[in-house]
Amino acid sequence: MGWQDELGRSVRTVEALAAHLPMDDAEKARLGEIAERYPMAITLYYLSLIDPDDPDDPIRRMAVPSEAEARLTGSFDTSGEMHNTVLDGLQHKYSQTGMMLSTNTCSMYCRHCFRKRLVGLSNDEVARQADAVVAYVAAHAAINNVLVSGGDALLNSNAQLEDLLGRLATIEHLDFIRIGTRVPVVFPSRIVGDQALLDILARVQAKKQLMLVTQFNHPREITGQSAGAVRAVQALGIPVVNQAVLLRGVNDDAGVLGDLMRGLTGIGVLPYYVFQCRPVTGVKTHFQVPLREGIAIVQAAKAAQNGVGKSFRYCMSHVTGKLEILGMAGPEEMLFQYHEAVDSGNLGRLFTRPVATEQAWLDEPVLIDS
Repeated sequence: MGWQDELGRSVRTVEALAAHLPMDDAEKARLGEIAERYPMAITLYYLSLIDPDDPDDPIRRMAVPSEAEARLTGSFDTSGEMHNTVLDGLQHKYSQTGMMLSTNTCSMYCRHCFRKRLVGLSNDEVARQADAVVAYVAAHAAINNVLVSGGDALLNSNAQLEDLLGRLATIEHLDFIRIGTRVPVVFPSRIVGDQALLDILARVQAKKQLMLVTQFNHPREITGQSAGAVRAVQALGIPVVNQAVLLRGVNDDAGVLGDLMRGLTGIGVLPYYVFQCRPVTGVKTHFQVPLREGIAIVQAAKAAQNGVGKSFRYCMSHVTGKLEILGMAGPEEMLFQYHEAVDSGNLGRLFTRPVATEQAWLDEPVLIDS
């Protein structure tokens, strides 16, 4: 069975989900309303990781719709993606990086997704053709890397991937190309079951350095199958790095987050970032962890690591840039640093802001005078 056939067997309706996870008719009706607003798709592989007897199972929390998604507080674009879109499907927020939304499709629709406005729904911000994107990148020598994202970049067809990656690989001023995907975590057979995909990646890797950027959020996501997908990519000389998201009820515990980081380094995946969950509509109220609590969790998880496991940064993708959350600077204030900045004059700058006990985001513009 090919990966497309396997993907076609994914659970996409609450009625189908009820055959795997116990729920009564009232719950089915409520979750069905949510799934109509924010599409649901769960691969059978990822569904097998859920404990059906635990309603608070962290894997379930990331995959199964929740009534909390109906709460309308927050924003659909918390980091200014629309403002930084220069072409359909291409964002240019930071001078050295182009970020391509190559598809609005995923193998699994994560309930904490920060692109709920787009994924599985709208094509408005998705690249309809690669020509204009490749031409833009080729014309902007300051861009030294491209992140091919989505949706999930590996849900593009092999032909689309070979065409796009192959053309990007011919651009001399690109140092490397990143591929953003959660496929190794939620649908590993897309990689280990498709030699043609691995052959494409090998051909492109021979011309231009590739990197795979994935998202493991819980240690139970590290399985024999997901590790096998990671190792198949690593065998091609392609590094795999991880960007986790700090999520309430998933990894908001120093022991769990620490186990995740040790598990990742154990399979050769570099812990790259832990991101503060964005205040996205349908996500904010039940997944965000307050900043003060978050830094305590992250610091304790780091303390449990050796060497490479300590290398990840705790960051916030703010509209003004990527803010590293460094720690408490006093009883009420937190210390931040611009790791990336829309205004290049802010790059690397340190600043403090008062942060309330339950505050989970910096809502005001973070603009620093020269």
